[in-house]
Amino acid sequence: MAFLDWVLHPTELWAAFWYVMRHAPPDEKTVKLQVSGDMKRCYDFLEMTSRSFAAVIQELNPKLRDGICLFYLILRGLDTIEDDMTIPGAKKRDLLESFHKIIYQDGWSFKESGPDEKDALLLVEFEVVVSEFKRLPTEFQDIIADITKRMGSGMAKYTRSRVESLDDYDEYCHFVAGLVGHGLSRLFSESGLEDSSVGENLELANSMGLFLQKTNITRDINEDVIDGRCFWPKAIWAQYADNEEMLISKNNRDNGMKALNEMCANALSHIPDVMVYLGSIHEPSVFRFCAIPQTMAVATIALCYNNSRVLDTNVKIRKGEALKLIAASTDPDSVKRIFYTYLEMIEDKNSPDCSTFEEVRKIVDKTKKDIASTLKGGPPVDFTKEYLVIILFFVSLFTFIYQYNSSRP
Repeated sequence: MAFLDWVLHPTELWAAFWYVMRHAPPDEKTVKLQVSGDMKRCYDFLEMTSRSFAAVIQELNPKLRDGICLFYLILRGLDTIEDDMTIPGAKKRDLLESFHKIIYQDGWSFKESGPDEKDALLLVEFEVVVSEFKRLPTEFQDIIADITKRMGSGMAKYTRSRVESLDDYDEYCHFVAGLVGHGLSRLFSESGLEDSSVGENLELANSMGLFLQKTNITRDINEDVIDGRCFWPKAIWAQYADNEEMLISKNNRDNGMKALNEMCANALSHIPDVMVYLGSIHEPSVFRFCAIPQTMAVATIALCYNNSRVLDTNVKIRKGEALKLIAASTDPDSVKRIFYTYLEMIEDKNSPDCSTFEEVRKIVDKTKKDIASTLKGGPPVDFTKEYLVIILFFVSLFTFIYQYNSSRP
């Protein structure tokens, strides 16, 4: 299947080759970054916890690189505690609400994670993160601590509360992702690499986080329900199912699809803000850092929309597709073309019998028009069909030649 994917998507094969040639192994990277000691260990943890984020963080301007690496690891530690279902509720809430103080405590370590927590080692050796965090400029520390405090408080709230209304859904996503957008935007401005307005227009920054988080929540429904949790708002799923388990039941598939498409439409509503935010970022490494997760998200939501497989398994974009997006997300014009292409895919999947047909059509039409009006050279052209015709031609030609030679005496 993997080989067939490469054959059917030859541009992704080139992207994979480019990625392998351009990105060094983790040990070589930390040497090139000229870090050692605790900070080297922090970059090791960055590689362990997220290979995709590690690549873009390590390519950031040096004024931001270490600060954002540590910001990511601190929030990853916080998230690991929130996700750990083996930690008793009261203790978990205490940890979440005090984590902004913990990041200043020399030698702090947590060794009580559940056996299935893949990032448990980060908490075991968290003293290295604390040590390097305290070496950051005070302005960076203040921003990171403020976001950690607000995020921990929000996470603690939702250990006792369920996501019932659409307002709850927006609030939960704000706590776990929108605040990340706030913190990053403030760090961008504080570094002097971006204009002060980037760190002040936090509504746009919030939408950046919400689009990513809502895409992940939408995609992960099968896995989450099987694990005994659900982050889809009850205001949506209760229209189509008596309980969360019925959402993914094959016996309730038509209704499950209606709920899925409502979730996709909710996520898509943030795309206009995402495009405005990306248009405000000017430093090249910061732009790539912001753009790559967003292009991954639009590819994922395009895959999820009106796709019944989402209810049966955890769907993901192809690895080659992801590498192609990383390679292409280099400048505003390229990113606009990527969004335009995936919006067209959603448009093709948005049949009139979808309950969200009109809502999705309006979002897609408006965003495509906004993008097309600013694109150099007009809307992008998809050559996928032409590639397939060429591939089929050569396969047929080689098959004919092989059979002809085999039949000769």
